[in-house]
Formats: sequence, structure tokens, C-alpha cells
Amino acid sequence: MARHAKFVEDVATAMSIKFNNYGNAMKAAGEDVTICSFGEAYFDIPLYPFDTLPFPALYHYSDSRGLPGLRQKLAAYYDGRYGVPVDAASEIVVTAGSKLGVHMSFMALLEPGDEVVVLEPAWVSYSEQVRLCHGNPIMVPHEVPVAELGSWVTPRTRALVICSPQNPTGRVYTRDELRYLHQVAKEHGIYLVCDEAYSDFVSTVPFVSCGLDDPEKEHTIICNTMSKGWGLSGWRIGYLISNARVMAQLLKISQHLMTCPATVLEQYLERHFDDILAITEPQIREVVEKRATLGRYMDEIGLRYMDGSTTFYFFVSIAPSTLGSEEFGLRLLSEHKVVAVPGVGYGKSCDRYLRVGIGTESMDRMKAALRAVKALIEATSPSEALPAGQAALDGIRGLAVV
Repeated sequence: MARHAKFVEDVATAMSIKFNNYGNAMKAAGEDVTICSFGEAYFDIPLYPFDTLPFPALYHYSDSRGLPGLRQKLAAYYDGRYGVPVDAASEIVVTAGSKLGVHMSFMALLEPGDEVVVLEPAWVSYSEQVRLCHGNPIMVPHEVPVAELGSWVTPRTRALVICSPQNPTGRVYTRDELRYLHQVAKEHGIYLVCDEAYSDFVSTVPFVSCGLDDPEKEHTIICNTMSKGWGLSGWRIGYLISNARVMAQLLKISQHLMTCPATVLEQYLERHFDDILAITEPQIREVVEKRATLGRYMDEIGLRYMDGSTTFYFFVSIAPSTLGSEEFGLRLLSEHKVVAVPGVGYGKSCDRYLRVGIGTESMDRMKAALRAVKALIEATSPSEALPAGQAALDGIRGLAVV
């Protein structure tokens, strides 16, 4: 029998997508499931006309860097909003989502056996993308302060990856923290890969782009997206920003992986760039305000969560439950019809947490979901814990192929 690459077997399924599939399967079966696992916020966005877009050019390949007009608008956006100058001709490449951009960055930086330092809680795909690029993710427990990350760098380290604002906690890296990380990157000759997909979801804590203190982007790769802040997750349009030298390498990878982004979507976003921003910006503020309200509600009912002030996520503690986070998530779904993402997907040190997304359900349903989390914690605490209903858990595991 023909064989596949053995190393892929060691790559984990994305925990967030795994539980999304469970929830979707239960909804398809007619269950009333509260979805707190999706990594997006639903916005009210009109459908602008497609028949005004350039025809027949929308049917054909476009510039492999991305449409020049869209790149110019994205470059002006980063300069005007975040103070990061970007040369639209040489320092930006449009990709099929920021997830691909992160993976392309690792492909461009890593030789087999090279290391990437990853601070937990870490978005579920960082470690597995490093492995898919034949590298070794060096996972740093979440208790380690940012100011100690430099001690985890070795001669094999080629990059340090961060997410700010952070998925799953909503924490924003401070300028002092970013300056320290730039110092580490410069001293060791490594890249700082900065996932800024939630940069528009700012609140009382100002967002500082990783590019602000490295304007020449000598050791910085910025990955961002038009999915999160624009409410267009299904369109898979993102972009990379870095120096011209590394961008030339990233462009080659992009050309061999996808040729170019979807031309019609690029044209649509270039044409309606300012219109979509004007419509989604107030809705982003509403989401952040909703998060703050739910944070106060969790304080009232006694749910604890990791520090963070923005995005549409909470990283909720399940202590003192006796369950690991994956079993907790399965029981939450089987017993309470609430789907959230087990914290272990964000690193081994995070198995006492659950990622709860607030972007797709109403306030009332979110409060009910949080009460369900609290109830399950209490039911599975050392004094109250009862054996799990194994048949119910096995039934959930069998709902979807993941």
C-alpha cells in the first residue's frame, strides 16, 4: 500500500475546528446548541454589487503579490492607523487568509530541526504549522513572563511568534514588552513573527503594532487579515508585511502554493474598502463592549479567566473541576448543549482553561452558556464529582470526522 508522510501523523487536529465540527453536527441533527467555539464575530454587512467590478478580469489571475490597489490601501491603513510605514510595492503580499501567511512565514524561516519559541496560551495552529515545516515548537508555559522569553532562545531558534491582541485571552502586548522582544530578536538574529489578526479589536488598552519599533522591518514579519475585523472569515483574505528581502522569499512560496489570491474577492475589497470599514468599526466596538459586560457578569457569578481586555474571546478557568479541558468540553456539550474550545489545544500548561467565544451568540444565550460552565465546574469539583456519562461522551465523539 502506498504510504503517506509519517511526520504528519504527529500533527494534532486543530482543537477549535474539532469542537466546531461537534457543534455543527449537533445543530444539523436538530439540537439547540450554543456555539461559543467559533473564531469570529457576526457583523451586519450589506452585499455590495459584484456587477460593477472589472469584467472579465474578475475571472482571471491577478498579480501574485495581490492587486496593487488593494495593497496600496492596506499599506495606507497600517501607516495611518498604526504608524507603521509600508511600501505597497515591495513590503506586502496578500494571501488566502492570515493562517496561510503564518505558515508561509515558517516555511521561509525554518530549516529542518530549527526552533520557534511559542508562549502559551498559543493559537492552536502555531505549533502544528512549525511541525509541518519540519521545525520544533518550543512551548513556553503560560506562567512564564514575557520578560523571560529570551532565556528560551537557543542556537537553533529562528523565530519567536506572538499574537497581539491574543487569541485566546484578549491580552494586548504592551510597547515595553514588544521593545524587549525586538531586542531579543535583534541580539539573536531571529525573526519576530507577529500575528495581529485582532488589531482592530482595541478597547481601553491601546494596540501597538510590532512594526512600530522596527519600521524597517529588519527582523519583523506581520501577519494580519481582513477576516476578523471585517466579518469576512469565509473569504480567506489576509496579508503579510515585512522587509523586501524576506518578502521576495515569501512571494515565491505564495506563487507555488496558490498563484494569487482570489481575484474577484480582492477586487471587491479594493472597491469597497472604506465602506466596509465604516460599517464594521462601530460593530467592533459593540463586540468589545459586549465582552466587557460579560466579563463583569463572570465576576458576579464567580468564573475566573486569564487577563485580557479585548477580542471576542475569554480564556475561562475550569478549576477546581477534576476534569481535563477536553473531557470538560465534551461534557459541556453533551449535558448543557454548549460548545467551547478546550484549553489544552492552546498548550499543555492550559489544560485548566476553556476558550469561550462571544461573537456569534446573543447576550442572553452567552450568559446562559457561562452559567452552564459554572454549573459543570461545580458538579465536577472534588466534593461533587460524579462519573461522566461515557455513552454520552462517546456519542459526541462519533458525531463528526475530525
